[in-house]
Amino acid sequence: MIAAAVWTFPGINPVLLDLPGPFAVRWYGMMYLVGFAIGYFILRRLSRQGRLPIPGERVGELVGLIALGVIVGGRLGYILFYNPSIFMRPLEIFMLWEGGLSFHGGLIGVVIAFWWFGRRVGVPFLGLADSLVLAGPPGIAGVRLANFINGELYGRIAGETVPWAMRFPTDPVALRLLGAESGRPDVIYRAVKAARASGAWEQIEPQIPLRHPSQLYQAALEGVLLFVGLWAVVLLARRFGWKIRKGVVGGLFLIGYAASRIFVEYFRQPDRQFTGPGDPLGTVLGSLTMGQVLSLGMLAGGILILVMVALGKGPEGLSYPVRAAEQTP
Repeated sequence: MIAAAVWTFPGINPVLLDLPGPFAVRWYGMMYLVGFAIGYFILRRLSRQGRLPIPGERVGELVGLIALGVIVGGRLGYILFYNPSIFMRPLEIFMLWEGGLSFHGGLIGVVIAFWWFGRRVGVPFLGLADSLVLAGPPGIAGVRLANFINGELYGRIAGETVPWAMRFPTDPVALRLLGAESGRPDVIYRAVKAARASGAWEQIEPQIPLRHPSQLYQAALEGVLLFVGLWAVVLLARRFGWKIRKGVVGGLFLIGYAASRIFVEYFRQPDRQFTGPGDPLGTVLGSLTMGQVLSLGMLAGGILILVMVALGKGPEGLSYPVRAAEQTP
């Protein structure tokens, strides 16, 4: 018997829209597009308010560079940090539809992109960073929801003591019982749908371990809570006339994301390539996972920025000059 309190995995089709031929619109890709669109509108608003130090007509260019940084940096980061063997199979580097993007790699790509953009338009790096982090968390939340729909990056085994634990059809036990070990998320979805129709799923489901829905934890902490927290700082400062120096919001983002990720990693199933009979937790440095190690770097960077600002080493104020030629008439 399955405990009544256990949440049921919703089983949403990872393919949002089938197109003629081999093409399809997937939730994963759509969430990236939605995240970039939301970020664009937030940055346009910040530009109109004078809080983003570039004219509104250049926001689209900036978002395009950010998207390129996310994809290229995310892919290279995934290969470098998690699966370097892909370099031995060069064609697989470009197989983004197979999955494999690293947030930390994407962050590095974004930093390079807006550093280069800032150099072009003569805008301080931290000015762009402070605005960008106010626009980024909705996209992070959307991608984590897409991870949840795909049933990937699920959590560690939780047991029935966790009321919201779920049985993921992408769990290795489920894949073995379904005979879909090598299937993509859409293939697994169809296998589960067929198993439900035949009644086989009721026999399989009790054998699948209950796991933490860690994708939802990440969406809530790295996306929703971080977004609300950063905007609360900005809006309270505006309400009470406080002065926020350049770099503070960006530093708070790095610290907030890093703390959230380090915490969630204790509930997230470790990456398979790091696990083994002697290390079922998939640690790479002492008791830390790869995600925690990379996040510690973010945490240190965020603290360093705040310390530099507090010591007067960072630039002043939120208002940035824009080159005369760049200003909107």
